[in-house]
Amino acid sequence: MHGMHDSWFFIGIFVFIFLVWIATGGPVHPLAFSGPRLSQPEELGGGTYLSLPRAPFIVGGSNVSLPGSSGGSASEPTPEASSLSGSAVFGEKSQYRDMISLSHYISGAGSSDPKNEYIEIRLSQSATVPVDLSGWTLASEATGNSITIPRGTEVPTSGTVNAVQDIILTAGTRAILISGQSPIGASFRENKCIGYFSNFQKFSPPLPQNCPAPSDELSKLYGAGYVRDTNCIEYVNKLSRCQASLTPPPTASGVCQSFLVKYLNYNGCVDAHRSDADFMGDTWHVYLGRSTPMWQSKREVVRLTDSQGKTVDLFSY
Repeated sequence: MHGMHDSWFFIGIFVFIFLVWIATGGPVHPLAFSGPRLSQPEELGGGTYLSLPRAPFIVGGSNVSLPGSSGGSASEPTPEASSLSGSAVFGEKSQYRDMISLSHYISGAGSSDPKNEYIEIRLSQSATVPVDLSGWTLASEATGNSITIPRGTEVPTSGTVNAVQDIILTAGTRAILISGQSPIGASFRENKCIGYFSNFQKFSPPLPQNCPAPSDELSKLYGAGYVRDTNCIEYVNKLSRCQASLTPPPTASGVCQSFLVKYLNYNGCVDAHRSDADFMGDTWHVYLGRSTPMWQSKREVVRLTDSQGKTVDLFSY
């Protein structure tokens, strides 16, 4: 009996403790979840818990900023600091930054023939002063290739040594910078007659074929008796623009043959039209004179700097 009383005594104590536990909140009481625990870290990269380093990276010797970072802050880089988020640092801004632009595309990049590889520079239509490109520099920050824009001949003459001058753009004009060597031995500006050069050389990009129509030239320059020389008229009407007549038909009259030899070629066309208001074109073909490609086909950073070494434009692909 004594042992039974002891058992009921302990059972009563447990019931009492249980009733007290229920009365104080039971399983929902905060103490029920207390115990050893780890404090939650603050947001990754913030506060004092963890700070990730924001170190600059290098591409071809120039700093590259991580997207969303600028000296450890989360602000976006300014246009002067970087041309593209996550790309090469733009550097010191040239006074020509808003006047001159690159096409941001290289045709034939990485070509086996550097004469097929080119990039375009354009002067804004709103530019109020001409810009001299000679002495400016194009550079590949991926390969380290760098080259200075040369001088050229505004109106070249076939068969002679041409004088050179600085390459100057005026509002709305452009320059195509070809990596290879010039088929005619010089950089040049397009003109009304320039398409005649395509008879003997291949150009990339192709030269415009906007020479005066041979039939128009014949009617203006043949002289007296034009309408009676039907054989000459029929022959010339079959010729295309910018097609040089190298072998006049033996049956052609002496006047016809003289006309063909004198006018239907580049030099003759220039002599006849140099004073025309629309003689000069708006595009320079500038040859950098390389025997190997200038640009990589991918993973490239292209920089244009002025004669003072300040960045005019920059892009990557």
